[in-house]
Amino acid sequence: MDRYPELDRVNSLEDFKRLRDGELPAYAAQMRQYMIENVARCGGHLASSLGAVELIIAMHRAYNSPTDKIVFDVGHQSYAHKIITGRREAFCTLRQENGISGFPKREESEHDPFNTGHASTAISAALGMARAKRLLGEDGAAIALVGDGALTGGLAFEGLNDAGQADVPLIVIINDNEMSISPNVGALHRMLVNMRSSAWYVRFKRYLVRALDTGIIGRWLSRHMENMKNRIKSFLMPQRLFEDLGFLYLGPIDGHDIPELTRMFRRAKDLRVPVIVHCVTQKGKGYSYSERNPEKFHGVAPFSIDTGDIESALKRSNSSVFGSEMITLAEKDPKIVAISAAMPTGTGLSEFASRFPDRFFDVGIAEEHALTMAAGMASCGIKPVVALYSTFLQRGYDQVLHDICLQKLPVVLAIDRAGLVGDDGETHQGVYDVSFLSSMPNMTIYSPATQQELVHMLSLALSRGEPAAIRYPRGSLIQAVSTQPVEKGVWEELESISEKTIIATGSMVAVALPVARKLKTGLVNARTIAPMDEAMLQRIAKTAKKVIVMEECVDALGLRVSAALSPVPVIRMNVPSDPVSQACVNHQRQFCGLTADALEKYLMEGTE
Repeated sequence: MDRYPELDRVNSLEDFKRLRDGELPAYAAQMRQYMIENVARCGGHLASSLGAVELIIAMHRAYNSPTDKIVFDVGHQSYAHKIITGRREAFCTLRQENGISGFPKREESEHDPFNTGHASTAISAALGMARAKRLLGEDGAAIALVGDGALTGGLAFEGLNDAGQADVPLIVIINDNEMSISPNVGALHRMLVNMRSSAWYVRFKRYLVRALDTGIIGRWLSRHMENMKNRIKSFLMPQRLFEDLGFLYLGPIDGHDIPELTRMFRRAKDLRVPVIVHCVTQKGKGYSYSERNPEKFHGVAPFSIDTGDIESALKRSNSSVFGSEMITLAEKDPKIVAISAAMPTGTGLSEFASRFPDRFFDVGIAEEHALTMAAGMASCGIKPVVALYSTFLQRGYDQVLHDICLQKLPVVLAIDRAGLVGDDGETHQGVYDVSFLSSMPNMTIYSPATQQELVHMLSLALSRGEPAAIRYPRGSLIQAVSTQPVEKGVWEELESISEKTIIATGSMVAVALPVARKLKTGLVNARTIAPMDEAMLQRIAKTAKKVIVMEECVDALGLRVSAALSPVPVIRMNVPSDPVSQACVNHQRQFCGLTADALEKYLMEGTE
């Protein structure tokens, strides 16, 4: 296509290496436009990748993948990397079924050495690669590209602490755009801001540049004083965290200056010691709407390029319903607080944060800290609600068990994106929370089938003063209204229990209801997964000759129902143990056999 003369010439990393330096600015501009057009059509993580274009171009000029291992933290910013490393033509399939992943993926390319999707893992993984190379006698460096938001995660600090004394060629590139998904918070973020905005440093640098940028000798000195400049910078900076950890610090560097980035990246590799390269970028760069609102365009549905308008959902999202109810409850009870781990918008808490700034706590990408802090608050009489995506709650397993459940502290977990999540694929599926939460003592697990139930369960959980989790899917639950109040450990009989009875929970109730009515079978809405409704199970055991349990998670409720109803035959319909790849949720449900057709087939088996 004539619109992309430089971009169309690059079908592999080898093609990219043949580009002349003077062609790179045009290549970067064309790549941005190509990203915008494709993400506008299919959705994706736009703002992060737009901000990292020059940075990734420079990385591939300076390093030799796959000999040099380039590890992305999270991977939201990896689109330029995918295009450069031979996936330009496949980019139109981004995050689609049977298409390329929105994250780095080992199965997809030799240039993706490590699968990512969750934050703060890159430094530890790259350090492991650097040590492995040394043990195997192999050449090459290991490079971790880390957003400053990911540095708020504890695992990143653990990796930095170990790497600084490792004496291996590890390069940590910090992509400092002042954002993770929402604006960054915390002491480390403030340190990075101070490092690039110190008044002493800025004044001294301005004076030094002016003094040296005159005459042949001055310009020669300017080009050969990098080491001195960094030492002066280190002396003037109020913080020396990275140096104290054992890293050589280089920066801050303009993250959109390809020649300077390339030069600094090569220098970092030549040093063959642990190095931090601090790059300052603009999230969303090159598209005015994402520049002005990078949080909105972090993970975005299809949108209009001309207006920036995102395709709006016709129904109100579960996250929005949760956020509104939090405000209603907080207005009545001053002890209710909300906690987020860098995702107030995604979890529906932005308005709560605006209305109750003293009762909202965004701790950064630090789920473990969020949960233990909530436990501490609960021990003093506060009523904390911790809103997390199911896939990120996994990082806080020990905190939920040790700090909340064993102490029976009244912390409510609002588990968003529970179940199958669609285009983000394997790393983000919210299908494991029930399995580990249901084994924990003192934990109540609520599973709303409707948005009305979500509202009532939140109020009930806060009123009971005990550990509780409410899991609800991405998108919108049905709007149906029930006359039976929500109670802990009490299920709802939607269709009379019969010889064939379905027990469905959460989003599966809407799938099962039309089938149950069509075939005139029993249907029970399992509103609480733990505890189960023992009285209802006894009634089912006396009447049913076949029971089917439907749940949009790995086998959890089905196993417990099977044990409770034995010897009544129980068919368990759930998410299989094999990872579920990216696709729309309906296709993922077909892969898992969680459809009305599959349910009807099970019910009809054995009948004439």
